Amino acid sequence: MISLQNINVLITGGSRGIGKACVEIFLKAGANVAFTFHSAKNAADKLITNNESSKLKQYKMNLADTFEIEKVIGFVLKDFGTIDILVNNAGIWKEAAIDQMKIDEWNETMNVNLTSTYLITKLLVPGMKKNNFGRIINIASTAGQRGEAFHSHYAASKGGMISLTKSLASELGKHNITVNCVAPGWVITDMTTDSLNDSATYKKVLTDIPLNKIAQPEEIAGPVLFLASNLASHITGEILNVNGGSVLCG
Repeated sequence: MISLQNINVLITGGSRGIGKACVEIFLKAGANVAFTFHSAKNAADKLITNNESSKLKQYKMNLADTFEIEKVIGFVLKDFGTIDILVNNAGIWKEAAIDQMKIDEWNETMNVNLTSTYLITKLLVPGMKKNNFGRIINIASTAGQRGEAFHSHYAASKGGMISLTKSLASELGKHNITVNCVAPGWVITDMTTDSLNDSATYKKVLTDIPLNKIAQPEEIAGPVLFLASNLASHITGEILNVNGGSVLCG
């Protein structure tokens, strides 16, 4: 039912986890897909090899470097002409108590998670306006809605992403550009491996999820694809929670 033939998609952080699952599901829907990675070169190369598609292209990009973002987005636009669908997925999640958090730690999380979302969106919106079409899906987090102890910088960045989403939905709607969020709870990815390997943490996480399971990346990618499709053409400014019922809000 969902076909994205001749549609160009950019997914940040596409080499692993949720981003990788998004790359694969968008390819299955027929889209032309560009994805970025930072340090996981082997994973990015493997993703290219496993899919063997002329519709797939990778780009190395440091989301903490605004100059590099501008340069790489220029390469993407040169290769693809325009980007119709943007998935702002890449992010970092690091622990730090507020009284021990260094300003560099705060700035790193804000730059990677939030500032890059603003900048990439800014660079791609002109093309969407010109074509009178665009879909922007930001991967936020339940932490951006309820907060998260010892991860206040992460929660603040995701809360900012949620507010940015709502603001842009209002601003860009007249250009037929929808802007939505998918807000996952716990997902089994490289980012959460260390925490979930602790048996006590794993048990507590499961206890807090009514569906009694932790999401796989593919279970986040499906809702992202939905929001990018024509099935969601009248949805904008929404925060779609995908957390097994662990946080019942929105």
